Amino acid sequence: MSRSFDITVDDRIGRVTLTRAEKHNAFDDTLIAGLTGALRDLGADDGVRAVVLAAEGKSFSAGADLGWMRRMADYSDAENLADARALATLMQTLDELPKPTIARVQGAAFGGGVGLVACCDIAIAAAGAVFCLSEVRLGLIPAVISPYVVAAMGARAARRYVLTAEAFDAAEALRLGLVHRVVAADALDAAVAEAMARLGDGGPAAQREAKALIRRVAPAPDVVEETAEWIARLRAGAEGREGVAAFLEKRAPGWREG
Repeated sequence: MSRSFDITVDDRIGRVTLTRAEKHNAFDDTLIAGLTGALRDLGADDGVRAVVLAAEGKSFSAGADLGWMRRMADYSDAENLADARALATLMQTLDELPKPTIARVQGAAFGGGVGLVACCDIAIAAAGAVFCLSEVRLGLIPAVISPYVVAAMGARAARRYVLTAEAFDAAEALRLGLVHRVVAADALDAAVAEAMARLGDGGPAAQREAKALIRRVAPAPDVVEETAEWIARLRAGAEGREGVAAFLEKRAPGWREG
């Protein structure tokens, strides 16, 4: 089985690249577990100063793999909750990584892909990138990513984009604070390298403590377990099952009929 991501370390920079381009880098249980472990390893490696999260192909990440989510809806309550906790742990691990992190965003970032962007310290997007918190179209909610998304773009903007599930472009993501810089697609790598060079001017211990400081003075509520339970309940419910099934079957969900 091929890996769904690659890891390289060069000049003290760890680079994690999602490689499920044919699936728009959607994540399933295998990717979630592997990525969580890889991030923990990079965070504990004294030879790594910072981490870049990138992706191959046209999309940054389409979020959760819907085929996987449909299978999970038939799991037992305990199995469903365990999977939801695993995704919540991935987001928490990325958010609390003791090294600076940069999201290199090209193409689409949907659902949990927006969560990955929000969990990184710095997000740089190509001008053609597009973002969408698409969960309500599937009868679901962006539960485990919500603390990080709301912290990044604010509760007021989150109300709009979570409820409407409308897509927004890189310029709007910049205005909202979800990303920090927007550049031409062919300038994306140079922009990431520039940000890395600036990070190199800081002391690694100071940067680690600075991240801890920000979490202390602007704390998000500790809702990791609560949000995992929330999404596990909804995706096993009737509306969540119908929404995912309708998407996979390329038809309108029941609540839109008529």
